[in-house]
Amino acid sequence: MKILVVCLGNICRSPLAEGILLHLVNEKKLALKIDSAGTSNYHIGEAPDARTTANARKHNIDLSTLRARQFVVEDFDAFDKIFVMDKSNLQNVLNLARNEEDKQKVDLFLNISQPNANMEVPDPYFGGEAGFENVFQLVWNASEKLIEKHQ
Repeated sequence: MKILVVCLGNICRSPLAEGILLHLVNEKKLALKIDSAGTSNYHIGEAPDARTTANARKHNIDLSTLRARQFVVEDFDAFDKIFVMDKSNLQNVLNLARNEEDKQKVDLFLNISQPNANMEVPDPYFGGEAGFENVFQLVWNASEKLIEKHQ
């Protein structure tokens, strides 16, 4: 199973999800491929936001090797499931879908932990430390549920 997580810039929410999922995959020794991307090209090649990295580090999640990249149409071929962080990301990814099969791969990330609720992971970029911790908890809970399904 190959999983891609997507947010806007690939510096806050999606690299956090990638880091958490990689941590859990390694811990449980699962054969899942995990990656992340952003729908924009604002931060290509950049490390995750320092506040996201610091918050993740508090929870023993290492994001130091991750670098931002932009979502590309070929990601539909490379991944089995594409999880997006909010409805804007959802629309941006669906706009690139070539067919119904591509569209079926895409879902909101929090639908993993709260099925069909269509809740969004809020962007913590303009918020304070509490916002980054809230995002960590939301992403951690959904990541644990996702890993449970693939054990």
